[in-house]
Amino acid sequence: MSDQELLQRLARVEGSLAIQQLPARYAMAVDSRDMDALAALYVDDIDYGAAGKGHEVLKSYFTAATSVFYRSVHQILAHSFDFIDDDHATGTVYCRAEHERGDTWIVAVMCYFDHYERRDGKWLFGKKRDFDFFYCADMLEHPQDAGFQRWVVPGMKLDPPMMLPRFPSWETFWAKQGPEAVAKLTSRP
Repeated sequence: MSDQELLQRLARVEGSLAIQQLPARYAMAVDSRDMDALAALYVDDIDYGAAGKGHEVLKSYFTAATSVFYRSVHQILAHSFDFIDDDHATGTVYCRAEHERGDTWIVAVMCYFDHYERRDGKWLFGKKRDFDFFYCADMLEHPQDAGFQRWVVPGMKLDPPMMLPRFPSWETFWAKQGPEAVAKLTSRP
């Protein structure tokens, strides 16, 4: 193995370790309401659509988003990612998030679809995090009873079947099993 190949492999290993830290650091920054730490996880020209670009826009967005619930706990359940090239990667993160708002304690199981970018040798979120839900429900109710979509944040619209269409293999798998098999397992496919 040449020195160049060894350096490339080392950079890939270091990149993997850095990317693995991003979702956990994001969760901790959101739950501790540390907007500076949260912004530092993103590229400096992060595009937040109509809200604008940059870390100050991101901090304003997250200040508003996290002000509608008091406590939160984001648990990273699984994380996979693939390198596109030496400076870009994409990943998928499973997360269980819990939020307190008034007398409700909402449990949301969700999936983030991330884009990572290396700038000046540092791996960061390269785009606004895209996410969808498997379900949201008050801790005291079954997700089925909530139609898989109880949420306490005003203005957030959730439409079943939420997460599942993101995985084409889901529909293919259950189509092969047939409607009778599905009916034995759920009344709300």
